[in-house]
Amino acid sequence: MERWSIEIDKEYLKFSAAHFLIFPDGTAERLHGHNYRVYTEIDAALSEHGLVIDFTAVKPVIRAMVDELDEHWIVPGQHAELRQQALEDGSIEVTYRERRYVAPAEDVVVLPINNTSAENFATYLGRELIARLRAKFAEVKVRRMRMAVEETAGQRGVYEFQAD
Repeated sequence: MERWSIEIDKEYLKFSAAHFLIFPDGTAERLHGHNYRVYTEIDAALSEHGLVIDFTAVKPVIRAMVDELDEHWIVPGQHAELRQQALEDGSIEVTYRERRYVAPAEDVVVLPINNTSAENFATYLGRELIARLRAKFAEVKVRRMRMAVEETAGQRGVYEFQAD
């Protein structure tokens, strides 16, 4: 079986974000930030023009996704104990056990994840990329996609999608 893919590893595909990780024992990190980098591999059949997908078409899609996260505090919307609530003054209140944070709503992104790990960021971005590719490039049938999010040099969370 033959397979083709493209790999995208561009310096500008990054986002800076604040978060705190919640550990299995219930302890949590302090609120802090990382400069995350995003790496993608897309595997699909070659088009009649010899392309999996045009690099110049897919890079802006990934760029838009990371720009939506850039310079925000990322909060997990599906954690069993962490809560977030919009306040009347335009801020958002985030509580986890005895901790309470209030921030301007426009500075916070609540993602459909249960924790703010690099693995979950990779999963969110990977699933979002698949959805956006399907919506924008219906002719591209992605067979496999790999999304990696690096939180520090040499330390990445990875998500892989495999079509049925």
